Amino acid sequence: MSEHTQHRSGATGPGTPPPSERAVARSRRVGWIWFAGAITVLAGLFTVVEGLVALFHRGYYVVGPSGLLVFTLTGWGWLHLVVGILVVVTGLALFTGSMWARVVTVALAGFNALAQLAFLSAYPVWGVVVLALDVLVIWAVVVHGDESTYEIW
Repeated sequence: MSEHTQHRSGATGPGTPPPSERAVARSRRVGWIWFAGAITVLAGLFTVVEGLVALFHRGYYVVGPSGLLVFTLTGWGWLHLVVGILVVVTGLALFTGSMWARVVTVALAGFNALAQLAFLSAYPVWGVVVLALDVLVIWAVVVHGDESTYEIW
């Protein structure tokens, strides 16, 4: 049967898609939030590794004669470690669909992106990858976060 000959229930109007199409669209948006949660956890773990390497394997990063922006390598290591742990926890909280998790995820992803930008002189490729993941997370949460109230189970 074509769409024009199907009888619709009173719940849908002339411009409203059928319930099955709305469910598919909602499922896609919720899927983006799950994707954002997984990428947030991944970016946080990358940042934790970056911080641990800065703290325990100091010769790994190449620091030019002008040094690093703002902090020493130890300072950057601690900053990356703490921010990375917070990002992982917030990414896990994003799976609950709560509003606070979305707000904190966007804030921490933005802060992490700025930290990666400032740390680019020490490790440009890794920093660009994590920065790109942070931007992707911010986009997914801001654009698709409106209908992410769902249950994990």
